[in-house]
Amino acid sequence: MKKVRITVMRKVFHQDLMEKYENPIGDACGMEEGRVFIADGWRRPEGLCESAWDTMSPFVMALAHGAEDFYGGWMKNKRSAMLSCNDGFRPVSFLVEAMDEDAEE
Repeated sequence: MKKVRITVMRKVFHQDLMEKYENPIGDACGMEEGRVFIADGWRRPEGLCESAWDTMSPFVMALAHGAEDFYGGWMKNKRSAMLSCNDGFRPVSFLVEAMDEDAEE
């Protein structure tokens, strides 16, 4: 099983949707563009949003176990995926990449 790098690539705010549909809340997302997390196999990295993890964990698990070429050529790097969390008001895009380094058992 391999380690998997998770990089925060982009964070978007849909202010119009937030104003129309969302109850006012404080800082809902602490992700910062450029931040990197390392998943040790199937384990959620500390500090990574649980909601984002729920979305990406099947891909992380697959990549950690050697899967590649999701959806038949979707990504230039066959050992990666571009995924977003499920927050429709402020989605965050993550680049998820298998590493050559083995995960700790």
